[in-house]
Amino acid sequence: LPLLFPPAGVMLVPERKTEDGFEEHFGLNYLGHFLLTNLLLDTLKQSGTHSHNARIITVSSATHYVGKLHLNDLQSRCSYSPHGAYAQSKLALVLFTYQLQHLLTANGSHVTANVVDPGVVNTDLYKHISWVVKVAKWMTAWLFFKTPEEGASTSIYAAVSPEMEGAGGCYLYNEERTKSADITYDEELQRRLWTESCKMVGISDESSRVP
Repeated sequence: LPLLFPPAGVMLVPERKTEDGFEEHFGLNYLGHFLLTNLLLDTLKQSGTHSHNARIITVSSATHYVGKLHLNDLQSRCSYSPHGAYAQSKLALVLFTYQLQHLLTANGSHVTANVVDPGVVNTDLYKHISWVVKVAKWMTAWLFFKTPEEGASTSIYAAVSPEMEGAGGCYLYNEERTKSADITYDEELQRRLWTESCKMVGISDESSRVP
């Protein structure tokens, strides 16, 4: 049973909030997937077996490398930047995936969690960029941008490849395991983000029971 996130997302939108009052990048790109994953975890755990793990695949991006996590201002209320808010949401997805895998391993669950960088893909996510950048994108898309089908290849690889059976906590790009930003391996930061995310979406923090 593969579970692939995100089914929805935004990029570089002007400052605005979701219906639940969250900054839109953080709410849609990260918190929604954090909550949905947790709501489905029991089903995923029941679906996985020793020889056939259930798989959770989260889609981040290379933008996470320049992201900064502001734990005291996750909603970017003090200083809003579309680029900063987007990068933070993508960084949060990587930290979340690593902490999720830690919890799954600690509980002996037959579920794996990995995070994917699809590359630069020609999609409607770019509709909020400036007209100058849009023109440049239109002129160079054939050379530098992946098609949606090409962009989906690494996610599909993570979801169904026999090579990924039982492998979790990986950052994948072009169907290969690679290193994510140094800060994503900070276990204390992973735990703190997880705890704060639980508070924001109103669920219990299971990580507090795991050493």
